[in-house]
Amino acid sequence: GGRGLGPGSGRRAGSGGGRGLGRGRAEPRAWLAGGRSLGPGGRITSRLAEVFNQRCEVNRRAATSGCVINTCGWVKGSGYQALVHAASAFEVDAAIVLDQERLYNELKRDLPHFVKTALLPKSGGAVERSKDFRRESRDEKIREYFYGFRGSFYPHAFDVRFSDVRIFKVGAPTIPDSCLPLGMSQEDNQLKLVPVQPGRDLVHHLLSVSTADSPEENLIETSVAGFIVVTSVDVERQLFTVLSPAPRPLPKSILLIMDIRFMDLK
Repeated sequence: GGRGLGPGSGRRAGSGGGRGLGRGRAEPRAWLAGGRSLGPGGRITSRLAEVFNQRCEVNRRAATSGCVINTCGWVKGSGYQALVHAASAFEVDAAIVLDQERLYNELKRDLPHFVKTALLPKSGGAVERSKDFRRESRDEKIREYFYGFRGSFYPHAFDVRFSDVRIFKVGAPTIPDSCLPLGMSQEDNQLKLVPVQPGRDLVHHLLSVSTADSPEENLIETSVAGFIVVTSVDVERQLFTVLSPAPRPLPKSILLIMDIRFMDLK
């Protein structure tokens, strides 16, 4: 098995050793969409569906039980298209909509006729989450990734030399269609890998550690080993300090930067 960076790869509180996430049966599969926007989300959704179907071919229990897709609350524009794409990629046979009649009617119209679409009322007292609440929830989940539930994990802090890693960003800056190279679409531009030079602006950024061995591989559709966060950058010494769920060294050298930042204030 390989070395992973999953939660719990470091020392547990009150235990004598760590629990690594290698290529064992319990290892989850994770991909990077680039940040809070959808970005290459369609490609990743298709890849996730492909991996799930491969699992069903060799695992009778998975094939029998199927899967439940918990979608996000973005249900307009690109968010709605992502919902329809996920339903198509996974070949869903049932879609349950909570308390949104308009979304229910749109899915009823756009999904294949064999998909059973149901509209259910929301539970009493349930309210829509505000933007601030969603941001706080995301920060709490990131903190839990490194420190565990109620501080049950002890993450590691160590230095990484600039020369030991290669950092890329998914998606080039948006430009008008008229300025795109011949034969290139906006989608291609969103999927473009842009090299990132390490600098002070890396501080507090989340980075994913790709399992790819070379940038020539399809980094977008390659799963990630885990995530680290940059806590400081020393340009003079050409290194940056990271918070990691597993001890040094990093399992791979290709990192993908996210537009999500995390400040460990607690």
